[in-house]
Amino acid sequence: MIYTTLLNIAIFQGIVLGLIILKSSLFNSNSNKYLACLLFALSIVLLNYVFEIEGAFISCPFLRFIDDIEWIFLLPVFIFLFIINRIDNTVKNRQKTYLCYIPFAFSSIVSIVYDLSNVAEIYKITESYIYLINILRLTQLLFAVIIIAFLPLYSYSMIRHLKDPKEKKWIITLLTILYLLLLTWLTTYLVALFLGLDISSAMSGLALAATFIMHWTAYIGIYKYKLAKNKDAIYSFLNNDLAVSSATLPIIKKTITQENYAIKEHKESITMDNLYYQKLELLCKEQHIYTDSTLNREKVAEKLGISAGYVSQIINTITGDNFANYINQYRVEAVKEMISDSEYENYNLLTMGLESGFTSKTTFYKAFKKVTGQTPNEYKNTIK
Repeated sequence: MIYTTLLNIAIFQGIVLGLIILKSSLFNSNSNKYLACLLFALSIVLLNYVFEIEGAFISCPFLRFIDDIEWIFLLPVFIFLFIINRIDNTVKNRQKTYLCYIPFAFSSIVSIVYDLSNVAEIYKITESYIYLINILRLTQLLFAVIIIAFLPLYSYSMIRHLKDPKEKKWIITLLTILYLLLLTWLTTYLVALFLGLDISSAMSGLALAATFIMHWTAYIGIYKYKLAKNKDAIYSFLNNDLAVSSATLPIIKKTITQENYAIKEHKESITMDNLYYQKLELLCKEQHIYTDSTLNREKVAEKLGISAGYVSQIINTITGDNFANYINQYRVEAVKEMISDSEYENYNLLTMGLESGFTSKTTFYKAFKKVTGQTPNEYKNTIK
């Protein structure tokens, strides 16, 4: 009873957390939607296990069709897509992501086709087709080994393209925990298949370990390492479930006159919890828009759906600085991280500055000195 209660709590938490990530403008991004899908898939895997230990598949055989869909094959796929959608577009665009779904689709179709005969009895698979079914089952097993054992390994190679060291750290930890869980499941399943051993206790332990991923992702991924930027806003949001949604972030239509625009803007009290500011922070942190050397207020305003003047007003009010200095601070931080990262030790400082969005050596050195009080060379020497 206590065991299934723990599993049900984790299932509920995974679903709620996934909905929060999908619905909130604080978390919503191309990468985070795959994290939400990962939590949904893991919740369904746990739900199927609860059905199994509670005997639901016996009392209601048609529930087995939910189990026929190989949700576990999606776990390495979604963590891979989560990672590549947080890296540079050039690297991301080279990935043929549709191939990742082939094992899931193939295995699900094979299992459903078999149970349409075995459970639903819509038709009967004759003895002459059993040999073909066995071949398909072996192919299904091969796909399991490929997708579970090798896709996470490839995901590790993608992590090196992430720019934020803290982000790298927690994503590597998440991937490692999930990889160990999947490898243990695969090994246990193969042992049971070929040796005929009872693996119920091992599967119980794995299910309990899966609940840890739910809790750990909620605390580390979302709160501590900030999938969204502002901790106070996140804390308030999580304690009000889905109180903040993307619908609360209105997009101002271009048909509104500039006069009415200004009136609307000045009426709003601008604080750190301002949703446009939160979205701007996410654009800088997750999409690294500051690396665009041609970035200006107008481009940012278009992304946020507000006026260029309001962009300046938000930044000036909250940070006490202007737009150029605000963006340059992100660029300087990016350079500082590269200087500290051994992966970039062969890069010269100017190259780092240009890659971070600065347009020239002069603007780079001037902005770096203003933010840190040191030249890039002086800063590099101090951290050696």
